[in-house]
Amino acid sequence: MTRPITLALAAALLAITPAAASETRTLPGVEDAYKSEAFGPDPMPAIDAALASARQSGKPVLLIMGTNGCHDSAWLANLLATERFAPVRDRYEIVYADIGMPHIRGLGRNPEVAKRFRFKIKGTPTVAILDANGTVLNRKAAPKWRNAASRSDDDIYDELMD
Repeated sequence: MTRPITLALAAALLAITPAAASETRTLPGVEDAYKSEAFGPDPMPAIDAALASARQSGKPVLLIMGTNGCHDSAWLANLLATERFAPVRDRYEIVYADIGMPHIRGLGRNPEVAKRFRFKIKGTPTVAILDANGTVLNRKAAPKWRNAASRSDDDIYDELMD
């Protein structure tokens, strides 16, 4: 008796799941948009360097806290590397901080990053915009990036260029 109920439940869930959630998106020139090597293992020196560059350039820092193994983090890193997003790269000092997946017990890395900027990570990526002193300018908006792979490229571009 449980098998027909299980099959019916599965069919019902498939019927209400949006098609876009299962779509595989591609990016020009990127073999697998959901894989990245952008997030290095020791992010603190890179963060310090980005803040020092920000003091010199006057640009804000775009701190992307994520991990190579997260499809949303990888998607965002690959998207930002495309030609279309060159103006975003010009606007910010961008740094990728590998924090693992601290919202999943045992999968976090480099906890000093979130602690330094006073974040409780609820998902990856968490994207913080910092001034040259390291003050977070978008504290409320930073966690909403954890669904980056399902957001439109236009929305991402517009938000980063506002």
